[in-house]
Amino acid sequence: MKFTNGMWHLEQGVQIDWMSNVERLSVKEETVDLLLNKFQRHRGDTLNSPTVSAKVTSPLEGIIGVKLVHWAGQLDKGPHYKLNWSSGHSKIDHTPNKSLRYTSGPLELTVNTAANELGFVFAGDKGKLTGHSFRSIGYVGDERTEKSRLADGLYFERQGYMLAELDLGVGEKLYGLGERFGPLVKNGQTVDIWNEDGGTSSEQAYKNIPFYISSRGYGVFVNTPGKVSLELQSERTTRVNISVPAEELEYLIVYGPTPKEILNRYTALTGRPSLVPAWSYNLWLTTSFTTNYDEQTVTGFLDGFRERDIPLGVFHFDCFWMKSYQWCDFEFDTDMFPDADGYLKRLRERGLHISVWINPYVGQASPLFDQGKQNGYFIKRTDGSVWQWDMWQAGMAIVDFTNPAACDWYAGYLRRLMEMGVDTFKTDFAERIPFRNVVYHDGSDPARMHNYYALLYNRVVYETMISVHGRSQSLLFARSSAPGGQAFPVHWGGDCESTFEAMAESLRGGLSLMLSGYIFWASDIGGFEGTPPPALYKRWVQFGLLSSHSRLHGSSSFRVPWIYGEDCSAVLRDCIKRKILLTPYLLQEALAGHRSGLPIMRPLFLEFPADLNTYTLDTQYLLGTNLLVAPVFSEDGSVTFYVPRTPQDTQGKWVSWFDHSKTYESGTWYTETHDFDTLPILVRPGSVTPLNPSLAVPEGDALTGLQFLVNGELTADVVVDIVDPSKTHDVLKTVTVSQDSAEGYKVVRIKSA
Repeated sequence: MKFTNGMWHLEQGVQIDWMSNVERLSVKEETVDLLLNKFQRHRGDTLNSPTVSAKVTSPLEGIIGVKLVHWAGQLDKGPHYKLNWSSGHSKIDHTPNKSLRYTSGPLELTVNTAANELGFVFAGDKGKLTGHSFRSIGYVGDERTEKSRLADGLYFERQGYMLAELDLGVGEKLYGLGERFGPLVKNGQTVDIWNEDGGTSSEQAYKNIPFYISSRGYGVFVNTPGKVSLELQSERTTRVNISVPAEELEYLIVYGPTPKEILNRYTALTGRPSLVPAWSYNLWLTTSFTTNYDEQTVTGFLDGFRERDIPLGVFHFDCFWMKSYQWCDFEFDTDMFPDADGYLKRLRERGLHISVWINPYVGQASPLFDQGKQNGYFIKRTDGSVWQWDMWQAGMAIVDFTNPAACDWYAGYLRRLMEMGVDTFKTDFAERIPFRNVVYHDGSDPARMHNYYALLYNRVVYETMISVHGRSQSLLFARSSAPGGQAFPVHWGGDCESTFEAMAESLRGGLSLMLSGYIFWASDIGGFEGTPPPALYKRWVQFGLLSSHSRLHGSSSFRVPWIYGEDCSAVLRDCIKRKILLTPYLLQEALAGHRSGLPIMRPLFLEFPADLNTYTLDTQYLLGTNLLVAPVFSEDGSVTFYVPRTPQDTQGKWVSWFDHSKTYESGTWYTETHDFDTLPILVRPGSVTPLNPSLAVPEGDALTGLQFLVNGELTADVVVDIVDPSKTHDVLKTVTVSQDSAEGYKVVRIKSA
């Protein structure tokens, strides 16, 4: 939110009390408390003037938090994000009336405590990262809101905001903030952390994460579930302005210095990403959204895949598996599926896993509505009635997941579906959550619950699945999220259009989410809204099958390939078979991500931070550590991409996945034209990539048929973890790969030097 009008003026109706001085401070163990006030000329300046209390702490080594509080008398109704915490890693040095130095591992905060010289400087190994310079900590009073009434006279109130402005350096670039569909580099943007169902073509987003990464070697996490506004060089061109409509604001500086180390520390703080079962890496097919389908339709699709030798791992029933107006009642529509139990059994006999669509809403026509109303399972209005509206489902209510009894009630219907044979759930929606004139069972602040609700919803479903299937076989397909949501994978990009532009914005959204603590992501292959032309369908298939998860899904039209031409079937067959043979590589990269927060799909600068050319690239990515992917976003097959600089001691060149005689120089741009049987997939020099061409399904025998693709000369032996497909948290075998041998397994050597 902007409060200023240029450098010298404020917006009409806005006042800001800027903190300029450290009045006093105290140190207790690893915590520093500071009392900040305005410019002080004499003792009279302490009257009729606000203060801001600042508390400095360090939850984990390399992370320093600052909590700024104006009025401390507010009721804390929650909720709060769960953060991991330890002690014993901080050091504090204080020189009275001069400075305070707070050190946490390699990260240091220096506070200028000289009279009227307030300043914060966060520094790493190579000097200043960010900080607060002149007029950058303040309390804002805004009289442009409903809260301000002139008739109140002496007791006239303004809407209050805590404001913290963090310095930016020359050339500094910013990334992340959840799944955002605009430019990957966030400089110049205004971002509101507020979950909305806005599609993929606007400033709104389903997955808002108040965490950004700087190219300068640090990240910033704003620790509040409420609405956060960020002006990223869009109000002050030398700062990021962070404001919250509240009396307190807490942010944490997360040190790197590399992007990988920032993500490692951030996910250590907010929670490591969970892993998913191996079968989920196979192709998913859905009924699409508003299409007409029944058992015969679904069976015809499945027969078509089998006849064309296209591997398929998961079949998903979207909304209309339930009767209209009754979402959710968790009952198969008996008109379309008269023998749902038997049909699910027959699908499983085909080797398929089953997914069904759900949401946290209950329409008034659902038999569950009366149960929820009578037992107090729904979010209520302040007068005690059930909160309802007609958006989406007529008269729908929203399950109150702060009520343990409501959670058990909801989970009971999920368990019954899993007993029928359902393996996983698409947890749709959870963005349209009211925040005014409503109350929760546990008394939580509705404004803070708006974003947080998605965590409660996904947690209930995910933990219910674990109770039935076990951790190694559980996953969701979720649309909305908030910090910590990486514990409940997988997440998909939401409702995109069927255009090349939407395909590109989907990639940008996925890469931004991958810089926010998440390691798995998918898009609606072919686009959700509209019907894709064949060229787009094939290009999105290529891209979608080089994402961590791959789902064919649309709105009013099906996404089975032969509808768009049998050549589309051939492209899909080749792409999914390529992904399946990459299973050992994908499982290895996922396990590494679970341990460190490193995503499977990576912006190039995450892997090559020394190459400044990579910092603006958002139309290509790395799939894991070893494979560069440049999707084709044009009908004629033309694509321009950049090959990043590898370390000088790396032997060999980047090599085409499809033609090992075709090599690429590091630090060079290329333009190529590809038919639909290829796209730029480049193998990194000096890399070892585990493959298994004999696999028919991702959950198959990992060791029989295992081989290793070695590109260039290895300067040392490489240790590769072969993950157990039945328990993706476990390593089945560790193989040491040298230049020409791999403990008896086949080595495919690329001589690219």
